[in-house]
Amino acid sequence: MDLGRNIHNQRIKHGYSQEQMAARLNVSRQTIYKWESNIAIPRADNIMMMVKVFEISYDEMFAEDPEE
Repeated sequence: MDLGRNIHNQRIKHGYSQEQMAARLNVSRQTIYKWESNIAIPRADNIMMMVKVFEISYDEMFAEDPEE
C-alpha cells in the first residue's frame, strides 16, 4: 500500500494544489506534503474527510493499485 501516492494521485485528479487541499482539511501545506511523501500518516478524521472530498471508498484510498 502506498497511501501517500494515492493521496497525491487523487489530489491531482481532482485539481487541487497542496495549499487548496490543506485548506479543505484544515491542515498545513507541509502536512499534505508529509502525507504524500509517506513521512507521516493522516489521522483517521483526515482520512474520512479525504474520502468525502475525493468521493472514493476507503478501499480505493488504501488500494495497492489505485486503478483497482
